[in-house]
Amino acid sequence: MLQTLNLAADQEHLPSMLAADAQELQRQLQLHQARVFPPTSQKSIRQFSPTEAASFIGIGEGYLRQIAAEINIPEPLPNGRRMYTPAEMDHIRQVLDEKNGATKYVPSRRPGDKLQVIATMNFKGGSAKTTTSAHLAQYLALRGYRTLAIDLDPQASLSAMFGHQPELDVGEGETLYGAIRYDSPLAISEIVRATYTPNLHLVPGNLELMEFEHETPRYMSTGSAETMFFARIGEALGHIESLYDVVIIDCPPQLGFLTMSALCAATSVLITIHPQMLDVMSMSQFLSMTSELMSVVERAGGRTSYDWMRYLVTRYEPNDGPQSQMAGFMRAIFGNRMLQSPMLKSTAISDAGVTKQTLYEVDRSQFTRGTYDRAMESLNAVNAEVEGLIRSVWGRK
Repeated sequence: MLQTLNLAADQEHLPSMLAADAQELQRQLQLHQARVFPPTSQKSIRQFSPTEAASFIGIGEGYLRQIAAEINIPEPLPNGRRMYTPAEMDHIRQVLDEKNGATKYVPSRRPGDKLQVIATMNFKGGSAKTTTSAHLAQYLALRGYRTLAIDLDPQASLSAMFGHQPELDVGEGETLYGAIRYDSPLAISEIVRATYTPNLHLVPGNLELMEFEHETPRYMSTGSAETMFFARIGEALGHIESLYDVVIIDCPPQLGFLTMSALCAATSVLITIHPQMLDVMSMSQFLSMTSELMSVVERAGGRTSYDWMRYLVTRYEPNDGPQSQMAGFMRAIFGNRMLQSPMLKSTAISDAGVTKQTLYEVDRSQFTRGTYDRAMESLNAVNAEVEGLIRSVWGRK
């Protein structure tokens, strides 16, 4: 009896304990945010070297120098070297198309090209889903595509990476939930935000997104919803379809109503996989559950056909024998549904994430040259492969 009483005295009230921990964690995160990005500061995208700019535009470095000299943009640095902002790269694309009388360098959709909506997903956390989404969205924007990133994960890591703290900067009705809720939805155009990267807009996320998971069963049971849950994201995107070339949806790591609605709005699906046995076993269950749920949605009228679906190996360590074996195992099963390029595990990507930045935002000088170059080469290879799939759907090389 005495032992039972002592144990009871040692126990803590879970709700109070969690509330106190959450409050303290939020306070410390705000202090960290203030140190890294003071209230008066704003995130910005860096300038790019001639080699980087030429690659993003899709021309040779010598031709870039010639065009830049012809139009006097930008002014050379004191050492004679030119650097390029994303806005200047866009201007050069326009000049090149005008010069050649073609639409070769500005990659916007043409009449008949449908909006590409890519859902990035995985059932298990830690698969680099958000890292993949952030770098892909920013890469496409730097390549000149009008890109919309949608943070559908209530944890809102994608929003934080693009400079929007979910608990500080995102208010009620300012997530996608505001546009897809059942009671008096807002126009999605009122929710979309510009970012510091030209061509890249954002629909931020926060915990408010969970309201959709809670409300949907109630509206399904009463039959009072004008549009079924699985059609609501696609319906919202239809109002701004002409403004974008590509939409990247960072799905939550769970198979809820948000994820299923994203899958019905998507034209393509990218599934991230960490090549370890436990992760692959978890993904096996995820794929089976997704198949069953989407079959139910399909019978109810939801769209379940895609232009392409690919698996992406993430956080890959080539010198790790078991990872290499697992990657080979998956390639043997999935064949050409695997992207050829894996996303390497890199301290450069991790270190950039500490300050809520992508690798496209940090300067090469902050890292060991080899570490940075290997990470950037890996990211560009993955993103270029996805870009190739997008262009293939549009019938372009």
